[in-house]
Amino acid sequence: MQLQQTLKKCYSFEGKGLHTGRVAKMTIKPAPADTGIRFRRTDIGEDAYVPALAENVSCTARSTTISCGQASVSTIEHVMSALTGMGVDNAVIDIDNIEVPILDGSAKPYIDAIWHDGFLQQDAPRRYVELTETVEIRNDEKGSVVRLEPAEEFSYNIKVDFNSRVLGVQNAQWDSSVVYPEEIGICRTFVFFHEIEFLYKNNLVKGGDVDNAIVIVEHPVTEEQVNRMSQLFNVPALTVREDGYLSNLVLRFPNECARHKLLDLIGDLRLCGGFLKAKVTAEKAGHGINTAAAKAVRATL
Repeated sequence: MQLQQTLKKCYSFEGKGLHTGRVAKMTIKPAPADTGIRFRRTDIGEDAYVPALAENVSCTARSTTISCGQASVSTIEHVMSALTGMGVDNAVIDIDNIEVPILDGSAKPYIDAIWHDGFLQQDAPRRYVELTETVEIRNDEKGSVVRLEPAEEFSYNIKVDFNSRVLGVQNAQWDSSVVYPEEIGICRTFVFFHEIEFLYKNNLVKGGDVDNAIVIVEHPVTEEQVNRMSQLFNVPALTVREDGYLSNLVLRFPNECARHKLLDLIGDLRLCGGFLKAKVTAEKAGHGINTAAAKAVRATL
């Protein structure tokens, strides 16, 4: 029998939010058995809790936001994914602003802080989310699908296709044979070069920079455009590599972008309320369809 577990101690993180640019301090704390994952907006009040459940999803525009009453917390997917991938059943996450810090754009900072300390086992059996029927959500306009089938063991498979000459078609998977902290959790978010100016003009990715995102250069760009990007992010001498990525980073895996989409999917589907026993298959997935699938699972329970 698998027992529930929580953290051995508190872990604090501080940084700017990817979309708002606001600096937040966030502390992940141990919690009693059967707590699940709960956020608390400490700047609003001691009781400003937001349970991390699909029915509390309030926005999925380029990240996942959950809300309860006056309290909202955005861009929760990376920390939710980290706790799931490391096997944490119960935690309270205190945060003093609306958006979770983006840190390096992956779940690696959480893994680096928590993983090697181990976890505290609790005197209660793990509560699995077990399906009695197949759940499938489709978006035919985007060609997206998330399908969850009943299974004895969990498995996640994702296919990523942005019609990109740089990315091509990428696949990634997670099951019990894959070490999440080493093979998925360290994979960073990404953005296309041609999207960045649009995102800034529309009040998004105010906290984005080349330290917390992989920048993909899909279309030919001028030296002037690259120089402007260098000035925007205050990073000297940026260039475009032959493989279509900005020169400031080295990919952690050839399919790092697909692995990051898998990271997101794991975090979003944790909003089902626990650890899934399901075969998950996703194609062209994003936060909207991921959380819609989590809501559909919740509706069957």
